[in-house]
Amino acid sequence: MIQEHVTTIQGVRVHLLPTDKYKTTTLVLKLKAPLAKETVTMRALLPYVWQSGTANYPTMKALRTYLDDLYGATLNVDLMKKGEHHVMTIRLDVANEKFLSEQMPLLHEAISLLSDIVLRPALENGRFFSQIVEQEKRALKQRIQSVYDDKMRYANLRLVEEMCQNEPYALHVHGRLEDIEAITPESLFAYYEKVLREDEIDLYVIGDIEEVHTLEMIRSHFSFPSRSAQTVSLVTTQPKTVIDVRQVVEKQDVKQGKLNIGYRTHITYEDDDYYALQQFNGIFGGFSHSKLFINVREKASLAYYAASRLESHKGLLMVMTGIEPTNYEKALHIIHEQMKAMKQGDFTDEEMAQTKAVIRNQLLETLDTPRGLVEVLYHNVISARKRPVEEWLAKIEDVSREAVIRVAEKVELDTIYFLTGMEGK
Repeated sequence: MIQEHVTTIQGVRVHLLPTDKYKTTTLVLKLKAPLAKETVTMRALLPYVWQSGTANYPTMKALRTYLDDLYGATLNVDLMKKGEHHVMTIRLDVANEKFLSEQMPLLHEAISLLSDIVLRPALENGRFFSQIVEQEKRALKQRIQSVYDDKMRYANLRLVEEMCQNEPYALHVHGRLEDIEAITPESLFAYYEKVLREDEIDLYVIGDIEEVHTLEMIRSHFSFPSRSAQTVSLVTTQPKTVIDVRQVVEKQDVKQGKLNIGYRTHITYEDDDYYALQQFNGIFGGFSHSKLFINVREKASLAYYAASRLESHKGLLMVMTGIEPTNYEKALHIIHEQMKAMKQGDFTDEEMAQTKAVIRNQLLETLDTPRGLVEVLYHNVISARKRPVEEWLAKIEDVSREAVIRVAEKVELDTIYFLTGMEGK
């Protein structure tokens, strides 16, 4: 198993993962802050402005040409919500120089480029290029609006908005459409400076690296301003007791209905019951052998798809189904029956064993890629609870039937959301 070595350089946690498993070296920079209405849209815009140019390569074309020169290095940015946190990610993959016939310090060049992207962006008159900001504002509008064209994503979004009203988690990861126009190169640059001062920053380096030399390169290139990083990991999700189950019906010009259901599990990644919750979700709706898939889709033929997933750092369980609008009552009834069966322990030893095997294989497959490895390890940063991979594998095997039932009894129905056609329910 790959060992993680963590050290702090100028307020940045550096995670080195030396391994000869990959022929590439991967650098992943993660910047985390609390989810907030006032900042969510600028955070959604900022990484895309970063990847549009640096002081040395001030246009996207120049930057992409340089990446090609680095033997086809790839640069990607990403955004995610983790509980009540908003995380910006920059990922840079380069070939391992040991496999090149030509001697080129690719890792050094990659670390230098990553630091340039964040610390030395393309500027004019002390602020971001207005042309780049306007271009990325248009692209951000399109990303937000594209959700409305994808009804599966739209239903997921609307369920979260309805279920988590007045909670930061209700905010969309790509921000608020109504806030985009007011963002200027000056206001975005001012927010960027705040990010450098206050975000919690983690840098992962994965590949066949020499640790001391890699740390020296990071020290020489990542010169952040004086930092006062907020301890956003201390932002906790306030437990919410469900008083009344909300039912929301929305009508649009759609042929296939989307029945999405949100539950409060009252268990997050930090809790001892987290492994049992994973096992619960696997039997209930997480996989193709799960109760939802078998009973709603296969046996009753009521759904085009039926599955569930966990929001691990928020303590939510979300069910997603695509159904004919006329099947709403039948589908809802069968979903309720599956949850009742879980609470009553109505599942077999075979289902327990199969689910453990699938979870184990899924985890091992995730760890097979540098990107997956980082995402698994970053859970530890978000939750401030370290769960080594070995513990993951052992604890899943140890989950008992009684633990799954105990977890099931904690799960509370919160919100039922149904997107249906104009003539539907």
